[in-house]
This record gives sequence, C-alpha cells and structure tokens, in this order.
Amino acid sequence: MKIIGIDIGGANTKLASSDGSIIELHYIPLWKDTQLPTALKEAADRLQPDKLSVAMTGELADCFSDKEEGIQFIMDAVENAFDCEIRYVNNEGAFNTPSDDIQKLAAANWAASADLIGSEVGDCVFVDVGSTTSDIIPIIDGKHKAGHTDFSRLLRSELVYAGTLRTNIVTLLDSVKVSKGACRLSSELFATTADAYLLLGDITQQIYTCETADGAGNAKIDSARRLGRVVCADLSEISEEDIMSIAKQVKEKQVSLLCDAISDVAGRHGLNTIASAGIGEFMIREAAKRLGLDLVSVSEKWGSEISKVFPAYAAARMLERIDH
Repeated sequence: MKIIGIDIGGANTKLASSDGSIIELHYIPLWKDTQLPTALKEAADRLQPDKLSVAMTGELADCFSDKEEGIQFIMDAVENAFDCEIRYVNNEGAFNTPSDDIQKLAAANWAASADLIGSEVGDCVFVDVGSTTSDIIPIIDGKHKAGHTDFSRLLRSELVYAGTLRTNIVTLLDSVKVSKGACRLSSELFATTADAYLLLGDITQQIYTCETADGAGNAKIDSARRLGRVVCADLSEISEEDIMSIAKQVKEKQVSLLCDAISDVAGRHGLNTIASAGIGEFMIREAAKRLGLDLVSVSEKWGSEISKVFPAYAAARMLERIDH
C-alpha cells in the first residue's frame, strides 16, 4: 500500500510517502501562471499512490479572491490529477468529511504535523520554520491547542510570518549597524533571508529553492551583492565585514522574534519542550538554547530530509494510522 502525503503551499509543494522513501520539494508559486495542475498530474503518473493525504496553505495566495476559491482550485487540481482515494487534512488535525465546511481545510498543514508530534513526542511546543512562515503550535495530551485560522494564530503568537528563504529583509529590520554607523534600509525588495543564511552557512544553494529578489543567481557573491543593495551600496562601496554583519543582524532579529513567540506560547500553556522541524531548524535550536527549553529535533528523530517536508510526511502518516 503506497500512501503519499502532499502539502500544497503558496510557494512550495511537498510530497512524502508514509514510509519516508519518497521525499520531494517543488517550487511552484501559485500567485504566478501556476503549473500546479501539470505538476500534480506528473507526480500522479510517476508515483501512482494507492491513497493520498492532502494538506494545504496555498489558498491564501493573492491570485485567489478569497480562501474558498483557493481551496477549490487546489482540490480540483488534486482530484483531476490523482485517480485514488483522496483525504484532506483539516485544521482540527482530522480528515474532513463530506458534511464538513471546506473552509476548515485552509492553512491546515501544521495540524497534520501536530497530530504526529502529539502521538510520538507528547506535550510540547511544535515549531516549524519553513521558507516563508514559522508555526508555533502548543500540543497537550496529544492534541493541538492552537487557533484554527491564520488570523487567530497570528493573534496568539502561534504564527510568525517570517521564514528561512522568502522573507524580505526590511520586514525584519529598518536599520543596521555598519562600520560607518547606523544605517537605515531601503524599503525595496532587494534581498531576502535566504541571502543572509546562505552567506552565514546556515543553508546551501540546494536549499535556496525560491526565486532570488533580483532574478540573478544564488551563489554567495550574488547574495552579498543583494545584501549590499539593501543599504543602497555596491560591493565596491561596502566591506565584506559589513555585509557579513548585516547577515548576522538579520539572523539575530529573526531568532529574537522566534524566541518571543515561543516564550509566549510555552508560558501560556506551561510547556517546557520544543519539537523542531523545517529548513530553519538551526534557528529553533538557538531559540531553545536561549530560552532554556528542552529540544526534540525532527531531523534527529526522522531525518533531515523528512524535516524539510514534515507536513507532507505527517499527512501520509495520518492516513496510514487510520488504515491500521
């Protein structure tokens, strides 16, 4: 029995089998002339699953007039591609039934992850830092205690809209310290967090899967040039030390934001353990250290590749468990 989980986000679509033998991550930005229907059909023909478990967050993409339109687009793309049993994960951490409101499917990928973490790790704050966002989910007695929508989670520090790759530097900082003093930043999209973390060695070019801010390459020299432009400087005007300092200040600010949110959620629920996942696990490790909380790493428990696509893997495991 081949069970595949799929996590369809606004930028990335992730696939994983319940046994972990299939792990795929595809950059498919839905807000563009999307290739999602074609990509899903290719995956269906190639993988030929017996059953499919689907979680989504891509319904929020601004090419859709509202979330319901986005949900329906994603469901149509899935069902036109796959000829097998298909189940959809909802924000309660269960599978939607025909009588359930499809709005419960919006932004529910974290609920699949929380279901697996709750059953195998126990009480904790589950933190997943992906390319675009960070989920901070309280889990007690095997069940998540988070808000059911992105809006409610933002209000409760359970969602921080900053990630490892796609976040515009100027949404984190409005000025930086360089050798000549404090410098305000330009408000353009000149560089993203991926540029900072590539230069710092926290990610590789293989992980830098999203488009670059200027459409150029993702070598370190390209990232350095983009970070220089954030302070309106060519590389001939700013030192390598200042470029690296800017990258470090980006990381410090993002880890600080993550610490604040985790501290808020953990304190509210009396939790002292973090379960970490996502390509930004390096930030979660630092946050756990600063907060003095215990850490259970998905990378160490299930492997670093599964950590990168954890909601898809968790969705597949959900379907596997109800079959048994």
